[in-house]
Amino acid sequence: MNSWVRILVHVALLFPVLVDSAVRQYTFDVVMKNTTRLCSSKPIVTVNGQFPGPTLYAREDDTVLVKVVNHVNYNLSIHWHGIRQLRTGWADGPAYITQCPIQTGQSYVYNFTITGQRGTLLWHAHILWLRSTVHGAIVIFPKRGVPYPFPKPDDEVVVVLGEWWKSDTEAVINEALKSGLAPNVSDAHTINGHPGPISNCPSQGGFTLPVENGKTYMLRLINAALNEELFFKIAGHELTVVEVDATYVKPFKTDTILIAPGQTTNVLVSADQKSGIYMVAASPFMDSPIAVDNLTATATLHYSGTLANTGTTLTTPPPQNATPIANNFVNSLRSLNSKKYPALVPQTIDHNLFFTVGLGINPCPTCKAGNGSRAVAAMNNVTFVMPTTALLQAHFFNISGVFTTDFPGNPPHVFNYTGTPPSSLQTTNGTKVFRLAYNTTVQLVLQDTSILAPENHPIHLHGFNFFAIGRGLGNYNPKTDPRNFNLVDPVERNTIGVPAGGWVAIRFRADNPGVWFMHCHLEIHTTWGLKMAFLVDNGKGPNQSLLPPPIAQFGRPPDLVVAVPAINGSMVSAPVVITQAGFLDDNMDTDAETVV
Repeated sequence: MNSWVRILVHVALLFPVLVDSAVRQYTFDVVMKNTTRLCSSKPIVTVNGQFPGPTLYAREDDTVLVKVVNHVNYNLSIHWHGIRQLRTGWADGPAYITQCPIQTGQSYVYNFTITGQRGTLLWHAHILWLRSTVHGAIVIFPKRGVPYPFPKPDDEVVVVLGEWWKSDTEAVINEALKSGLAPNVSDAHTINGHPGPISNCPSQGGFTLPVENGKTYMLRLINAALNEELFFKIAGHELTVVEVDATYVKPFKTDTILIAPGQTTNVLVSADQKSGIYMVAASPFMDSPIAVDNLTATATLHYSGTLANTGTTLTTPPPQNATPIANNFVNSLRSLNSKKYPALVPQTIDHNLFFTVGLGINPCPTCKAGNGSRAVAAMNNVTFVMPTTALLQAHFFNISGVFTTDFPGNPPHVFNYTGTPPSSLQTTNGTKVFRLAYNTTVQLVLQDTSILAPENHPIHLHGFNFFAIGRGLGNYNPKTDPRNFNLVDPVERNTIGVPAGGWVAIRFRADNPGVWFMHCHLEIHTTWGLKMAFLVDNGKGPNQSLLPPPIAQFGRPPDLVVAVPAINGSMVSAPVVITQAGFLDDNMDTDAETVV
């Protein structure tokens, strides 16, 4: 047993069990792995040699310790996408926002408690384009003895959707940045790491989902793709949506799911068809004139007892520009809003913000392919410049010169956002944050622009869930559109799609002190600068204040970080579960029963 685990075990033995939770320890070794897809091989960055990476399992209220050891030649960090990180921003993971990246040969222990959350989330690298292969699922079961608010499935399956490039993805984005133009699109989509057979590589297999007739399965769907929203469907089977982004929704049936990068969706599927083999399909959604990878990833759902030579029942994916199908899905989402799981929508607002999200063109004398210009992206016309000192570190230690707090709350230039673009397409550069007092309420309208092209932007906010209270096409009208806001049971998310040529309105309460990144989850747009951060000040007293940083960030051994993990500022006294990543050594059945 290594020293840092021994310290943790001793801590647990010295104190009585005061909380119904566990401390779960994982080790993520970041290593290169030669991998074959599309009938060609390349080395990829992985966690523990797996693609997709291992699933992290925990329960609501558990404390999670993940020791990430970097064995590759890239500096990197890991983000626990959707975990609230209450007062533990140091564990959030975006490089140069909440931490410096983990250097080659070094390690870092992420230490956080899962408070008030249960469901499906994801983890992924948060630097460069490494998350193309460095990603995996987070499965959070309810507290022991707490049922799901829907019929308990017979089994659960994680399904990770992604993209695959034959080329090295870092070379792809580096070439694009050098040229000033958009990068090459991916060569295939994947379902649990496999594209399925395609015309120029018909021999490659795909993911197989085995089922038994009469049983019900919960699929935990995750879109880990870099740059594309995806449709998901299974031939001949209805899907019942029960959760998105680790929040319960009013169940509804559909044959097609829309899921953007960074989003998760849990669906129930009943094996109620005749025995056979049924196609599972993941295909792109893009309703703008923008190039995407148009290949459909395929997998198969196999009923037990079906002969291997049985033909596959096929399904036709939606058209790439199937906006009505996409809108029908999004508009069907409503928070469960039950007594146990209420939708706590802020009814009054302290900050009424309006951010444009879109593209631009800035000068680039060295960009020959771009004729001296480069494509950029911005919020409120500010193209975010990544710092070299982490924003959270600069905030906590009052280091000046790293960022400014003058991010504009409204567009600096008003124009017809979805109509004729302004004469100047240039943006300003800056490392700007928007400051919020603790516990203030925010309404934020995110407005797409038609500069270069209108496009759907999946916007992810770190550190918070928010309520999507409204959406529409065209320009947001502050006088008439709020009349249609849903302040009763809007869907609660951490990542929301701003429709192409349209807008969404969200509300959240700034009850989590720290510095919290907000950015487009299309990786190319993040690279181009479509990002900013909220700085939330401490409230009153220690329970409303950011915890001190891990000792390891300031020159002392990283193993000491785990000696005194904290929940709400108190010592954790809970069973210690030493877990190899992706495997569990305690009983993690959900104990869920049907709620009558």
